[in-house]
Amino acid sequence: MTTAAAHRIRGVLAAAFTGVLLLCTGSTATGARPTPSYDNGVGLKPLLGWSSWSFVRRDPTARTVEAQARALKDSGLAKNGFVYVNLDDFWYECPGSRGPDVDRYGRWVTDPAKFPAVDGKNGIQAVADHVHSLGLKFGLYVTPGISEQAVVKDTPIDGTPYHARDIATTTTEKNYNCGGMVGIDYAEPGAQAFIASWADQFAGWGIDYLKLDGVGTGDEQDVRAWSEALRRTGRPIHLELSNDLDIGNAATWAGLSNGWRTGSDVECYCGPDGSSYPLTTWAKVASRFDRVAAWAPYGAPGGHNDYDSLEIGNGDDDGLTPDERRTQMSLWSLAASPLVLGTDLTRLDPADLALLGNTDVLAVDQDGIDAERISSAPGSQVFAKAEPGGDFVVGLFNTGSAAREIVTTAAALGLPSARAYTLRDLWSHRTTGSSGRIAADVPPHGVVLYRIHRSPAG
Repeated sequence: MTTAAAHRIRGVLAAAFTGVLLLCTGSTATGARPTPSYDNGVGLKPLLGWSSWSFVRRDPTARTVEAQARALKDSGLAKNGFVYVNLDDFWYECPGSRGPDVDRYGRWVTDPAKFPAVDGKNGIQAVADHVHSLGLKFGLYVTPGISEQAVVKDTPIDGTPYHARDIATTTTEKNYNCGGMVGIDYAEPGAQAFIASWADQFAGWGIDYLKLDGVGTGDEQDVRAWSEALRRTGRPIHLELSNDLDIGNAATWAGLSNGWRTGSDVECYCGPDGSSYPLTTWAKVASRFDRVAAWAPYGAPGGHNDYDSLEIGNGDDDGLTPDERRTQMSLWSLAASPLVLGTDLTRLDPADLALLGNTDVLAVDQDGIDAERISSAPGSQVFAKAEPGGDFVVGLFNTGSAAREIVTTAAALGLPSARAYTLRDLWSHRTTGSSGRIAADVPPHGVVLYRIHRSPAG
């Protein structure tokens, strides 16, 4: 562990034992973690839910999304906090290379074949209403800019005398699958009003979450526009940014949104004949260790580092061994990441469901505290964080291909070595004692996740 990390851990420990927990990162003069300024009433804890991208991918329909929502509730996952049902890309019409089709005000048009209108309601609103009827929340997807279709048609901007050509630039914006999006000149009158009209439409449909995808460093104005527009709707809407955002702008993302993707897709896109399965690989999961360490200073209640979908639920189709699945959930939870399932919830593997329902591990995620990396060596990683009540949570990760003992110490965490501690394994639920040496035999690509508590006698 670096000297700086040691000081951060010790600072948290001292605060925890005095009842004043400081979420330390060393990023300010006082050592206290900065709180994101985007205070819209949501994102106080990492989001739990499901997304259509990993499994459903290019073919979402109202029937499919509603079936996943029903499975989320019937499986018991909703009772554990998994309440967001997020529809990703391919919900709108994409007639060609000129971008998504648009309505009379330049906003994307719902694909009626996939999401038909119901009783006069837009198809997306109808699905959102169904999801809400199950006691769940509904999310949607959009990308920065304005469609070339709107520019060609020079559509009016709702509630203003301006039109699409008044605000559009010739700069290409990133829309991964449809294309045809161009930039918006936010210095032009009507630009913010265009985003506001879109945000108002989404709020009217009952959206609780919006993923703004394709965000790069040059899209800060788009993020600001969406951030302000969503806030002004009066509806609490979680704003998530994607993907592989620049850590150099981390403070900006934290001030404007509730979450931000710290890396590229966790999906491997390696299935035969375009199959969604396997969903991911060990290499994709293992690539997150360094990102979790680097981004730790920037997560806090209100906005969290997002390490992408949790690919647990479909057994061997996950693309991970059972030990690797525990590693993914443990690392994501130590990092206080959103836990958004990418799997097919209508065919949940019982063993995977048991992992996802482990409330001891979910509590590690839901504390909203980002773990520090204590040590990194060939074949091993150790992450830890202090809890408000004075406990520590430590993950001993074996990243190698053979079983081995992974070791850290109370002193490495900043804890007094002369004390006695109890170690509760959050996966096996077994409790052992320790006088300062914290170790476990860990299978390859596996983890032992301990909650460390000072024994009464210590």
